[in-house]
Amino acid sequence: MNNILVTRSSMPDFEEYTNEIKDIWQSHWLTNMGVKHQELQKELIDYLDVEKLDLMVNGHFAIELSMQAMNLHGEVITTPFTFASTTHAIVRNGCEPVFCDIDPVSYCIDASKIEDLITDRTVAIAPVHVYGHMCDVEEIQRIANKYGLKVIYDAAHAFGVKYKGHGLGSYGDVSCYSFHATKVFNSIEGGCVCYHDEDFGKTLYQLKNFGIHGPEVVDGVGANAKMNEFCAAMGLCNLRHVDGEIAKRKAVVERYREHLEGVDGLQLSPIQKDMQPNYAYFPVVFDEKVFGSSRNEVFDALAKIGVGARKYFYPLTSSFDCFHGKYDVMKTPIAVRISKRVLTLPLYADLALEDVDRICKVILECKK
Repeated sequence: MNNILVTRSSMPDFEEYTNEIKDIWQSHWLTNMGVKHQELQKELIDYLDVEKLDLMVNGHFAIELSMQAMNLHGEVITTPFTFASTTHAIVRNGCEPVFCDIDPVSYCIDASKIEDLITDRTVAIAPVHVYGHMCDVEEIQRIANKYGLKVIYDAAHAFGVKYKGHGLGSYGDVSCYSFHATKVFNSIEGGCVCYHDEDFGKTLYQLKNFGIHGPEVVDGVGANAKMNEFCAAMGLCNLRHVDGEIAKRKAVVERYREHLEGVDGLQLSPIQKDMQPNYAYFPVVFDEKVFGSSRNEVFDALAKIGVGARKYFYPLTSSFDCFHGKYDVMKTPIAVRISKRVLTLPLYADLALEDVDRICKVILECKK
């Protein structure tokens, strides 16, 4: 079996992409909110079913600049079971992350534990839709309304997910997506911010463009977070095919479930009620005492045959070396437990079902 990575980027046919970028050679407009940028922005508003949207150079700047545009100062309740970007965006804005434990089934922030963490310094909640699983958006909004808090969703894993027929990006004050090459939908590098408030959008736009307010006015200190035309063109191509890619991912997930559902010592994630999933990741949590082998042993067994599963998310962001001694990770015991037992298996649209069969065979051979 050839080496299999945990993910593989979806790409359009070469001719489709070259045809998409052909007119760039006529215009010589390579960046600065060009035609491709504007077209992709418009199409994503429709696809994601959101009110307003601004494109970004990547998903990290989507989160970081959103927080900056809100002018947050204080504590932000969040999850340690996430990629580095979520926590780092909070810290880089001069705010203090307050880590809430996670739900043991969805692996998203446990909304029932948020209120106990609110203090007079709390200014926002930054939940994460982990693996494409959905946070308890209704309860989180109830809490935010009660205490006057902002809600900034990290929706990097949740492209195309809908809840009760509505785009998941429409929840909260903002929802931030990543279009990184590893995601369900990619623009090579890229991201976006979905939002409602027009004034927030104006501030965000200014921040992503050096603080420039007009041709001769720079009245803010900003960054350079603009998406270029080549990335926007890739996004336009991939958006045409994303529904088909999600359908192929579903077939891979269903094959994994055929082999692994109901196996003692393995926890698989259920499809959440009223949600249209995107099949972004396939996490498996291993109970060593029941299964007979640890997550790490299964990881090593897969690596021996060239399969690159991933310990995702491990370590917790609250235990990163850059925060050494700052946070008590045992305040989030479920997150600690899951992080030491979870393995995300290879999942992408063109993963052969025969390869899924081989991967599952190795996993099941580890059972003792």
